[in-house]
Order: sequence, then C-alpha cells, then structure tokens
Amino acid sequence: MIQFQHVTIESIGYELAPHRVASSWIEEQIAGTMQRLHIPRGRLEDLTGIHERRFWDHGTMPSTVATRAAERAIELAGIDRARIGCIISTSVCRDYVEPSVACLVHGNLGLASHCINFDISNACLGFLNGMTSAAQLIDAGLIDYALVVDGEGSQEAVTATIQRLQAPNITSQEFRDNFATLTLGSGAVAMVLSHQRLSRSGHRMVGAVTLADTAHNRLCYGQVDWMRTDGPALLLHGVRLAGRTWQLASTALPDWSDDRIALYAPHQVSARHTAAVAEEMGVTIDKMFLNFRTLGNIGPAALPITLAQATEAGRVRPGDRVGLLGIGSGLNCSMMSVVW
Repeated sequence: MIQFQHVTIESIGYELAPHRVASSWIEEQIAGTMQRLHIPRGRLEDLTGIHERRFWDHGTMPSTVATRAAERAIELAGIDRARIGCIISTSVCRDYVEPSVACLVHGNLGLASHCINFDISNACLGFLNGMTSAAQLIDAGLIDYALVVDGEGSQEAVTATIQRLQAPNITSQEFRDNFATLTLGSGAVAMVLSHQRLSRSGHRMVGAVTLADTAHNRLCYGQVDWMRTDGPALLLHGVRLAGRTWQLASTALPDWSDDRIALYAPHQVSARHTAAVAEEMGVTIDKMFLNFRTLGNIGPAALPITLAQATEAGRVRPGDRVGLLGIGSGLNCSMMSVVW
C-alpha cells in the first residue's frame, strides 16, 4: 500500500475524438463474415453495451491530443507551467518507438528544462500508475507540480481488425479473438497534481493499493494494428483479481467501504465486465459513473475522463470519498482513494 501525505488533484482536462463510430456501422463492414458464422446482427452492442466509440482524424498522433488535453488542464489549474517539475505520459498508443510521448508533449508545451519527462506503460492501468509515481515525487519534496497525460487512438487497430474479419476464411475462434478490439475508442486526458500547501482545489489523494496476477499475462496482447483477447478468461481472472484487490483496499485504506464511498470512477470495458466487477466487490453499481456506452474502451484514458465527467455532471461534491478502480491486462489491478 502507498499512502499519500500532501498531494492533491488540481485539475483534469480532456478531449474527445470528433468522429462517432456506431457499433452498427462496424457490423455492416463485417456483415458477410457474421452471416457465414451465424452471428446475429446487433451482437456487438448486445454483448458489450457499447453503442458507439470515437475516432480522431486519420493520422492524428497521441502526443498531439495529449498536448491539447494538457493545455486545458494547465489552464484549469491556473498555474505557471514553468513550475511543473515532472510530466509522465501513460498512453498505450505512441507516436514512435522513441522518443517518449512525454518528451514530445514536454516540447509541445514548452516546459522548463528542469521538468523531468518519461513514459509509464502498463496497459489500461497506466494512468493510475502515473498518478502514483508523480505523487511520490511531490510527497518527497522534489517537485511542487506534476502533469500526467494520456492520448489514445483506436482507429488504426479497429480498421485493421475490420479488414481482417472481412476475409472469407476467418474462423469462429479468430472472430472471438478479435472481438474485443472492436470495442476500442479514442480520447485524451491530462491531470495536474499539486503539493497540498499550494492547492486551490483541496481534492486530496489518500492512498492506493495494487495487486498483480501475471500468471495470466497473455490473455490480452497486441500490436499497433491488432489485439488478441481471450475474453472469457480475461473476464474471469480480471474480476477475481479485482475482488482480491478490493479486500486488500478494505484493510489498508481508511474508510474504504461501499457505504463510505460516494462514487466510483472505474476503468470500463463493457456492461458485462462492469456488472461482474461490481458484483465481485459487493459494491453499489449505481455509484459507478459509466460512459462506455458512448466512448467505448479508451484504455488508460478512461478512468481520468470518467472522473472529470462525473464532476461535470455534479456526481461528486466537496468532501466526498471517490474510489478510482483500474484493471490492466497483464494482469494488474489498482485502487486509489481520493477525498474530493
């Protein structure tokens, strides 16, 4: 367990991709394969609850949209960007193998030369890991402000998967292996963290717990243009890991119980996954702020965008305890307590 002493969330800026892509449109592109395999129309939305996801303009780079979200977060925080001591990018998507996305965003923003910049990659759990790492630097007294950014684009992987599933020799197993890729969406987000003595928000980070179950590290793996997922096994073992992590959090984090937590901001994949996680942990599902129906699975960007949208919707009030819940393929699970 990690306890935070003096760290606050000052602001969250995000940007949604402009092009809405309906699940029904995706099914139209692979209608021939679905008919041949006797898969009924509407299955994509029926199984996932995802009505649509979003795409950027073709060729949009992760660093470009992460920069736009970062500009918004800095503006909302009302701070001098010269005082930012660290920027961490947590994107699954990358502009290049090197340099880091953080390096590119650092340059785009014109941050100071003393501002540390690096990437953290841990699938859908990356943003929580980035928050934890930045918070530790702040608590250690090394920096006053940190910036965590994430830019995700799914159109390349989804488009390539559609083309793959159009092949006349695709089998039922290959269709199942590629199915989860069709749920991916796009988005960008950035968060400014601050030392508490400088905070204007008072949104205090309390602590976090993490558990790993890397015996299942090949249930979901991918490259730029494809992803292979054993959906049933990933659901089974991911939900079990979430349950164990919840139990750990209940003993390690103060006031970590469903009756004390006002709202959950989870990483979200689908309706089925969300319901299974809530049942395993024994929490009130209505306390989860959900946006997967219109955004799809946007990887590590999902959790902070969910938190931002929940505050915009008036679902979080000052003094509320918020639970941040993340699961990443690998498998890893983290839960973080925040007092708003």
